[in-house]
Amino acid sequence: QVQLVESGGGLVQAGGSLRLSCAASGRSFSGLAMGWFRQAPGKERECVSAISRSGGSTYYIDSVKGRFTISRDNAKNTVYLQMNSLKPEDTAVYYCAATPSAYYGGTYGDNYEFWGQGTQVTVSS
Repeated sequence: QVQLVESGGGLVQAGGSLRLSCAASGRSFSGLAMGWFRQAPGKERECVSAISRSGGSTYYIDSVKGRFTISRDNAKNTVYLQMNSLKPEDTAVYYCAATPSAYYGGTYGDNYEFWGQGTQVTVSS
Protein backbone atom coordinates (compact mmCIF):
# COMPACT_ATOMS: atom_id res chain seq x y z
CA GLN A 1 0.00 0.00 0.00
CA VAL A 2 0.99 3.58 -0.63
CA GLN A 3 -0.15 6.48 1.50
CA LEU A 4 -0.24 9.94 -0.04
CA VAL A 5 -0.69 13.16 1.91
CA GLU A 6 -1.12 16.46 0.08
CA SER A 7 -0.47 19.87 1.56
CA GLY A 8 -0.05 23.44 0.41
CA GLY A 9 -3.50 24.32 -0.81
CA GLY A 10 -5.30 27.48 0.20
CA LEU A 11 -6.86 30.74 -0.88
CA VAL A 12 -4.84 33.02 -3.14
CA GLN A 13 -5.59 36.02 -5.31
CA ALA A 14 -5.37 35.77 -9.08
CA GLY A 15 -1.77 36.11 -10.18
CA GLY A 16 -0.47 34.56 -6.99
CA SER A 17 1.42 31.34 -6.39
CA LEU A 18 1.07 28.18 -4.37
CA ARG A 19 3.23 25.08 -4.06
CA LEU A 20 1.49 21.78 -3.48
CA SER A 21 3.39 18.93 -1.88
CA CYS A 22 2.54 15.25 -1.78
CA ALA A 23 4.42 13.05 0.64
CA ALA A 24 4.39 9.34 -0.09
CA SER A 25 5.01 6.42 2.23
CA GLY A 26 4.57 2.70 2.20
CA ARG A 27 6.95 1.73 -0.56
CA SER A 28 9.97 2.96 -2.45
CA PHE A 29 9.13 6.38 -3.84
CA SER A 30 11.55 6.03 -6.74
CA GLY A 31 9.40 3.14 -7.94
CA LEU A 32 6.28 5.32 -8.24
CA ALA A 33 5.09 7.32 -11.20
CA MET A 34 3.16 10.32 -9.94
CA GLY A 35 0.41 12.59 -11.12
CA TRP A 36 -1.54 15.64 -10.04
CA PHE A 37 -5.25 15.74 -10.85
CA ARG A 38 -7.91 18.31 -10.10
CA GLN A 39 -11.66 18.41 -9.96
CA ALA A 40 -13.72 21.57 -9.93
CA PRO A 41 -17.40 21.59 -8.89
CA GLY A 42 -19.57 20.26 -11.68
CA LYS A 43 -16.60 19.29 -13.83
CA GLU A 44 -14.82 16.05 -14.59
CA ARG A 45 -11.53 15.22 -12.99
CA GLU A 46 -8.57 16.10 -15.18
CA CYS A 47 -4.88 15.38 -15.10
CA VAL A 48 -3.00 18.61 -14.55
CA SER A 49 0.49 17.18 -14.61
CA ALA A 50 2.38 13.91 -14.41
CA ILE A 51 5.96 12.85 -13.87
CA SER A 52 7.84 9.63 -14.45
CA ARG A 53 9.72 7.68 -11.83
CA SER A 54 13.02 9.39 -12.57
CA GLY A 55 11.50 12.79 -13.28
CA GLY A 56 12.79 12.67 -16.83
CA SER A 57 9.36 12.70 -18.43
CA THR A 58 6.64 15.19 -17.59
CA TYR A 59 3.21 16.18 -18.84
CA TYR A 60 1.15 19.35 -18.48
CA ILE A 61 -2.37 20.02 -19.57
CA ASP A 62 -2.41 22.90 -22.05
CA SER A 63 -4.18 25.28 -19.69
CA VAL A 64 -1.29 25.25 -17.19
CA LYS A 65 1.73 25.08 -19.48
CA GLY A 66 4.20 27.82 -18.64
CA ARG A 67 2.56 28.42 -15.25
CA PHE A 68 2.83 25.11 -13.37
CA THR A 69 5.93 23.00 -12.75
CA ILE A 70 5.95 19.44 -11.46
CA SER A 71 9.02 18.07 -9.74
CA ARG A 72 9.96 15.28 -7.41
CA ASP A 73 12.56 14.70 -4.73
CA ASN A 74 13.09 10.98 -4.43
CA ALA A 75 15.26 11.48 -1.35
CA LYS A 76 12.33 13.19 0.42
CA ASN A 77 9.63 10.90 -0.99
CA THR A 78 7.77 13.97 -2.19
CA VAL A 79 6.32 15.30 -5.41
CA TYR A 80 5.61 19.00 -5.86
CA LEU A 81 3.41 21.15 -8.04
CA GLN A 82 4.57 24.75 -8.22
CA MET A 83 1.66 26.86 -9.42
CA ASN A 84 2.35 30.41 -10.57
CA SER A 85 0.17 33.06 -12.19
CA LEU A 86 -2.89 31.38 -10.77
CA LYS A 87 -6.26 32.06 -12.35
CA PRO A 88 -9.79 31.71 -10.95
CA GLU A 89 -10.31 28.78 -13.32
CA ASP A 90 -7.56 26.89 -11.45
CA THR A 91 -9.91 26.67 -8.47
CA ALA A 92 -10.44 22.99 -7.67
CA VAL A 93 -9.60 20.19 -5.31
CA TYR A 94 -6.16 18.92 -6.26
CA TYR A 95 -5.29 15.27 -5.82
CA CYS A 96 -1.97 13.50 -5.86
CA ALA A 97 -1.91 10.03 -7.41
CA ALA A 98 0.66 7.26 -7.66
CA THR A 99 1.23 4.06 -9.55
CA PRO A 100 3.95 1.46 -9.10
CA SER A 101 2.83 -0.33 -12.23
CA ALA A 102 4.45 1.84 -14.86
CA TYR A 103 7.49 4.03 -15.38
CA TYR A 104 5.12 6.84 -16.39
CA GLY A 105 1.49 6.89 -15.37
CA GLY A 106 0.08 9.14 -18.06
CA THR A 107 -3.08 11.18 -17.89
CA TYR A 108 -5.80 8.62 -17.19
CA GLY A 109 -6.93 8.42 -13.60
CA ASP A 110 -7.54 4.69 -13.92
CA ASN A 111 -3.79 4.22 -14.40
CA TYR A 112 -3.18 5.26 -10.80
CA GLU A 113 -3.87 2.87 -7.93
CA PHE A 114 -3.26 5.20 -5.03
CA TRP A 115 -4.74 8.62 -4.28
CA GLY A 116 -4.38 11.30 -1.67
CA GLN A 117 -7.25 12.93 0.16
CA GLY A 118 -7.10 16.12 -1.86
CA THR A 119 -6.30 19.72 -1.05
CA GLN A 120 -8.48 22.70 -1.92
CA VAL A 121 -7.06 25.47 -4.08
CA THR A 122 -9.20 28.59 -4.39
CA VAL A 123 -8.16 31.49 -6.58
CA SER A 124 -10.09 34.71 -6.12
CA SER A 125 -10.48 37.29 -8.87
